[in-house]
Amino acid sequence: MNIFLLSIRNMTSRPLSTVLSLILLTLGVGIISLILQVNHHIQEQMANNVRGINMVVGAKGSPLQLILSAVYHIDAPTGNISLKEAEELQKNGMVELGIPLSYGDSYEGYRIVGTDHNYPTLYNAEVAEGRLWKDPLEVTVGASVARILGMKIGDTFAGAHGLSEGGESHDDHQYEIVGILKHSNSVLDQLILTDTRSVWAVHDHGDEHEEGEHHDDEHDDHDHEAHDEEHEGEHDDHDHEAHDEEHEGEHDEHDHEDHGEEREITAMLVKFRNPIALLQLPRRVNETTNMQAAVPSYEINRLFSLMGVGIDTLNTIALVIMLVSGLSVFISLYNALRDRMYEMALMRTYGATRWQLVWLVLQEGLLLTLFGFLLGFIFSRLGLWLVSQFMQSSYHYEFAGWFWLPEEMWLLGIALSIGLVAALLPAIQIFNINISKTLAND
Repeated sequence: MNIFLLSIRNMTSRPLSTVLSLILLTLGVGIISLILQVNHHIQEQMANNVRGINMVVGAKGSPLQLILSAVYHIDAPTGNISLKEAEELQKNGMVELGIPLSYGDSYEGYRIVGTDHNYPTLYNAEVAEGRLWKDPLEVTVGASVARILGMKIGDTFAGAHGLSEGGESHDDHQYEIVGILKHSNSVLDQLILTDTRSVWAVHDHGDEHEEGEHHDDEHDDHDHEAHDEEHEGEHDDHDHEAHDEEHEGEHDEHDHEDHGEEREITAMLVKFRNPIALLQLPRRVNETTNMQAAVPSYEINRLFSLMGVGIDTLNTIALVIMLVSGLSVFISLYNALRDRMYEMALMRTYGATRWQLVWLVLQEGLLLTLFGFLLGFIFSRLGLWLVSQFMQSSYHYEFAGWFWLPEEMWLLGIALSIGLVAALLPAIQIFNINISKTLAND
């Protein structure tokens, strides 16, 4: 007697109750598994991207917005800060490293970030092809950007104003791809990296053009004045030229200082030399400068605490659905057992033992929950793929790989336990069946 085939036939003999139990189990297992997977991938991305960053400095505003925009690049920046003020902070004895970030343009929705070589080094990123950027308007692109957009070494493109598609294109400034990074499972995979001077060159072009016209006008005026005064005495000309040269030297020096003070960046990632800086430096920056300091670990923990309420609620709902599915399995087995008591008694008379019949009922409950778990597993992976597609289209993030989590092993154990408990009472009834009385009644 093949107990397994009998269990399968018994399940298919009552399709409506079997399908209802499977649907409930699939929903319960699928929702919990999906939440576990999404939570795992988000936490992994958060941890990878915040690695080595103790503080983020940017314009005053929302500290969480500053973290999301500067570390994860999924929000708009709070504004710009003075490069001079950021460099002064970088010289602080408690600061080991400061990485400038300048952004505001994009290409096909992927952000163009002006920075230095410390940025890819922070994430231990390696170059797959070509090299890192050196000169302005040279770029090194992330692995996901190159793969999705089909970029290769030597290609050129023009960035667009804004951090999303549809902005005004800077066609007069063409970037050249000189390198492609290896996949690092970090934010670098979704970025286009270049020198900070590239960002300044693109956005200062209009100002430089106006300044050039202004200098040309001054040059014409100077030539006109020199022509009108060419008949004056040589001594007066010499004194006048010396005075003009001295004045122009002071003016050029003053312009250079002003130009340096006007330089701005979007944010700076800061790494501390020692833990004491975490207690002192953020407060000092917030109180004594025009900048804002935000601590990534604190803001991300606060974000997860807010998300945790919703996650716990969804898990509770899914667990309730699983318990209801267990009740459905119990009702299905109990009703089926009442209809098959005569068959069970006949099987005993043909030589089946009590334990064989008990295992038959238990196996039905376990098979139902096992099939429900497998369907829930497929449901969760399909949901994870849909979430990954949404993240890719909305934030250019993608979940790398599908993992079998340890928590899902616990979920399998819970599902099988529910099926076992649901089949336990019918199995006890089968064990205590009175053969003669059952056959006589029917």
